[in-house]
This record gives sequence, structure tokens and C-alpha cells, in this order.
Amino acid sequence: MPEIILATLNARYIHSAFGLRYLMANMGELRNTTAIAEFSLESWPADVAETLLSQRPGIIGFGLYIWNIEQTTRIVRLIKAARPEVTIVLGGPEISFEWENEAISEDCDYIVTGEGDLAFPALCRRILNGQPPADRVIAGGCPPLNQVRMPYAEYTEGDIRQRILYVEASRGCPFRCEFCLSALDKTARPFPLARFLGELARLYDRGARQFKFVDRTFNLNTDTGAAILDFFLDRLDEGLFLHFEVIPDRLPSRLRERLARVPPGTVQLEIGVQTFNPGVQTLISRRQDDALTEQNIHWLRSCTGAHLHTDLIAGLPGEDLASFGAGFDRLIALGPHEIQVGLLKRLKGAPIARHSEAYALRFNPSPPYALLSSNLIDFFQMQRMTRFARLWDLIGNSGRFRNTLPLILGEAPFDRFMALSDALSEAAGRVHGIALKRLFSLVYRCLTEKLAVPEREAAAALRLDHRASGLKGGPPFMASSEAAEGSKTTRDPRRPGNRRQTAHR
Repeated sequence: MPEIILATLNARYIHSAFGLRYLMANMGELRNTTAIAEFSLESWPADVAETLLSQRPGIIGFGLYIWNIEQTTRIVRLIKAARPEVTIVLGGPEISFEWENEAISEDCDYIVTGEGDLAFPALCRRILNGQPPADRVIAGGCPPLNQVRMPYAEYTEGDIRQRILYVEASRGCPFRCEFCLSALDKTARPFPLARFLGELARLYDRGARQFKFVDRTFNLNTDTGAAILDFFLDRLDEGLFLHFEVIPDRLPSRLRERLARVPPGTVQLEIGVQTFNPGVQTLISRRQDDALTEQNIHWLRSCTGAHLHTDLIAGLPGEDLASFGAGFDRLIALGPHEIQVGLLKRLKGAPIARHSEAYALRFNPSPPYALLSSNLIDFFQMQRMTRFARLWDLIGNSGRFRNTLPLILGEAPFDRFMALSDALSEAAGRVHGIALKRLFSLVYRCLTEKLAVPEREAAAALRLDHRASGLKGGPPFMASSEAAEGSKTTRDPRRPGNRRQTAHR
């Protein structure tokens, strides 16, 4: 039975708890009496508590994140009610700041703030040696990375086969974008490169082929980025997939040359544009050359096989919906594969809070702390944007509506998709849990009634997308449009267009 359990609730099973593996790797002589216990948000709190307590640990450390703090609070209360003698230690970004305001802090014994790689094992030693610290809050700080053992040996064979593997060549970020917790970092801190590449090689040799880099700025250091790309270019293999987060206005020729050589489908680049409004960028301490950003995205789309996942944030202080919409249209014109429409969130500790009074920022008090309103966007407009973001994921980002999306967006993408979103939300009564077959019918209805797309044109595009989706059967509009085309073919089979359609069918 382990003396110490490292536990967390992942958002989904396929995710692996990167932080817990760092802790395990740095437990030293306590490693053999420490275990990792991962759960998902679907787990019942009582079941989690039972599983953990059945191993009779003396210490349980929980990793807290924005997605799991509410459920973990219930679990900790259950554990303390059933076994009050168990020492509960909390860590992670969701408890590292403003912990005094969290209900869970009342039920735990210790809180480790910041990076706990070395601080948590040291705390466990003191507790087990009968010398617990008097202070409940332990500052983890930013330990030198050459003293931190890397966690990659802690990935099991099951992790390699079934889960996303997270890796990092550096920690921190030199930029000060105020919506992000990395704004508190002094700079980016690299791991020793040769040591890191050695760990990657061992993971690769064990069969790992999917690597998600969590570095905030993969392309910050050209030498490091080039060395990592060279590592994988020498190991191109079926199933290899790499995810990098990049800053959009820095793409030197050495990285371009390497990215152009990566086969299509191998690399996904997460490109944080966030806003194209220069005044807003200045207000939130974001440095971004918009012209270079556009040039780089255009080049990546035209000259590489990389999948481009771009980010925009709605609700930033100083930006109204018209400004956000102009940025959305500008990004659409560059043709990225995905645009993640995010709503501004007040992450604990993030400097964005300093604008709350001046810009009347009002945030949801519950996770994920999304913006409810500002002086430029009222509550009802933010609700519209919430629905817009959800439906954009279902329609714009899903890849299921490739033929239909151009009909929706037309010459004014933001305004037209907002109109579709409003109409679809009203027709469906909700934006969550819409069955895919019903979604096709709703899109057809809103396309033809709200956006004035001709019925035949809308039906033809949706029919192609419906077939590509693999759904069986079809909504009524498809049957009627196919019957109409069939009858025209019967009436005049000599027309070339009809012959081609008949042959295609």
C-alpha cells in the first residue's frame, strides 16, 4: 500500500497528468511508496474517495485545475469526513493564487503554490519524519530546471498506446499578455537541450509517436526549435504527430525551411492571434506585429502541410463586438484550418483583473470564470458570443461542413455566422446536445430562411457534407432535393449537367 498518492481528475481519459508525473519523478527515496491515481470528470466523487482510501495512504496530493476544482472540492470533503487523519496537500495553478477564497482550502492540510517538483517531496519528507511545517502554504517557486528530474520515464506502456503525451523543452514565457498566467513569469527557462532530446529519443524508442509540446513559445529560440524539428525529421514514421504552440510574428528562415519538409498531417501549430486591434494589444501588454502575423499564417497555409489552429479572444478590455468581428473576418481570410473562439476568462493571478473597474469587467464567479459583460459588450451580447463560439466549433471547426461553410460565410463571415447562430439557437432552443442529423436540418433551415441561400444550392452543399460525414439516411430536405433533381433528369436526360449528376449518383 502506498504511503503517498498523487491524484487528479483529468478532463478526459486520453489526457495524462503531466504534473503528477513530474512529482513522481522527483520523489527520490519516497518514489517506491508513492502511487499515481488518475480519474476523469465522469468519475463520481464517492467512488474516487473510496478508491483512494482503500489504499490506506497517509498523504494524498491533489492537482487542481480550472476544470476539476469543483469536483475535487467534493472529493476532499468526503475524504476528510471519512478519514480526517489523512493529510491532504493541494497544488496546481487553480490553488496557487487567491487560495484564501477557495472553499477547498478550508478542508486541506497544506497548499503548495507554484512549481511543486521539489517542494512537494520535501514537504512529504517532513510530514513522514514527524516534523510537519507550521505554515500551511508552501511556496514552490521556480526551481532550477537542471535540478528537476524529467518525468518521461513515468509514462507507462498504456499511456504511450492510449493517451496524449505531454512534453516541454522550456517553462515560462518572456511576454506579458495580461489574460495569461504566464504574464507573471520573468522569462522562459529552457531545460538542458541535449538532456531533453535524450529523453525524447527514449520515448520514441518505446513507441511514442504523438507529442504535445506545452511550451508557451516553441519558436522563441530558433536554435532550440530547429534542433527539435531536426530530431523528428530524422525519425519520420507513420503515426507521428507533433503539437507546438507558437508566437505568430516570429518565423525565421531556419524554422520555415524545416517546417516545409514535414509531411502533411504531422504537425499542428497552435497560433495565438487573440486580437488584431492595436489599441487592445497595447492595453493588455501584448506585443504583436500584425502584418508579420498575417504573412506568416499565409506562408504556413500555402507552403507547409501543418494544421493551423488559431486563437481569438472575445471580450478583451477595450474591444467591442464590431472590433472582434473585424479580427475574425481578417483571420478567416488567411484560411487557417481552425479558429478557436475563446471568451475572456479571469484566471486567478492573471493581471487582466487590473482592468475590471475601468472597463466594467464582470466575470462568472464559477469556473471557468468567463466574462459576463464589459462596458462595451453587455450580458446579452456575451451570451450571443457564447452560442456563437459553441456553434462555430460544431460547424466551422468540425470539418463536417466543408462545402456548406462558404455559403454561410459569404463576404461578411462574422456577421453572417452570427445571424446563423442566432437563428439556429432560436430554432433549436439550445446549442448543446444537438444530434448531428438534426444539426444538418437546422443549418439548412437557417441558411435558406435567414441567409437567403437558394434552397437548391443549400441542399446540394449539405448533401455532400452529409454523405462525407458517414451518417445513414437523411433529413427531409435532402430527399426532396434529390427527388427534384431526379425528376429533372427524367424530363430532359439529354442535358449535360443532368447526365453528369446521374453518373455521379
